[in-house]
Amino acid sequence: MGDAFLFAANSVLPIIILIALGYFLKRIKLLTKEFLDVGNKLTFRVLLPVMLFVNVYSIDRITDINIVFVLYGVVGVFAVFLLGTAVTCAFTKDSAKRGTLIQAIFRSNYAIIGIPLAASLFGDKGAAAAGVMSAFCVPLFNILAVVTLTIFNGSAEKHTVDVKKVLLGVVKNPLIIGTVMGLVCLGIRELFVMGNIAFRLSDVTIVYKSLENVKAICTPFALIVLGGKFEFSAVPKLRNEIIFGTVLRTVGVPLLGLSAAYIFRDAFALGGEHFAAYVGVFATPVAVSSAIMAKEMGADDELAGQLVVWTSLVSTLTIFAIVTALVMLGIF
Repeated sequence: MGDAFLFAANSVLPIIILIALGYFLKRIKLLTKEFLDVGNKLTFRVLLPVMLFVNVYSIDRITDINIVFVLYGVVGVFAVFLLGTAVTCAFTKDSAKRGTLIQAIFRSNYAIIGIPLAASLFGDKGAAAAGVMSAFCVPLFNILAVVTLTIFNGSAEKHTVDVKKVLLGVVKNPLIIGTVMGLVCLGIRELFVMGNIAFRLSDVTIVYKSLENVKAICTPFALIVLGGKFEFSAVPKLRNEIIFGTVLRTVGVPLLGLSAAYIFRDAFALGGEHFAAYVGVFATPVAVSSAIMAKEMGADDELAGQLVVWTSLVSTLTIFAIVTALVMLGIF
């Protein structure tokens, strides 16, 4: 029990401390709103794509990718989306709140918290598995979010889903670009191996070392910016919705997603690196971008902002408990 607790602390607390540092620096006026806005753009448009590229390219062989591992993650997210929609529609009749709550249930903060957490839990293998999963889960999160907020919003006029616009948004997503480029370069490297060609991208030391340096600053910078963007406020009128969304996101979804994976771990050949990625998919708090999207598409953005904050707070405890349990079960 003591070793499991220590492992969880070493894996989770460094992430929590960096988020807390960002919030503290903002409170003492060292980080301004303008800096945080620019920092957020820098993270999503440059740092995260580079980190994802390096993580994917670090996979030893493309044949090492467990297809069943990826399929389970995709099917799991879609199942959570369907169940979340059914439960939320039974919980509230308010269309704007429905859209916000459904998005909060299935959409995790995978890029900023999930991938670094996977790396912390299982090293380079965890980071690589999380990078591969991002190629499928990140676009799925975006597509389902657009569909959800198009159907459920505060507008009296319902709009049809613009499939072309959704797909274009996915293709132009920097996280997708970084991951796909990593997969392409990994595929090229595989062809080199088959052709007995010795050249590797890592042989271009100046370029590859620069990419690794950018990757190194991504996680601490992204977490500090995340903490700096937190705004705590009491919203009594949204108490029930906040509790509902927070409990489902931080307790219900991880229990469902990780328990099923544990049951079928032998049949699916799932290792510790795969569970590290699943913790990022199912157990992390609501994505920060969900609040921005909710505002743009007419859902309840006030509730969305509160869910980002409260799921982030509560998940510091639930992730700690989940990691401890997985260590005791022999996964990590």
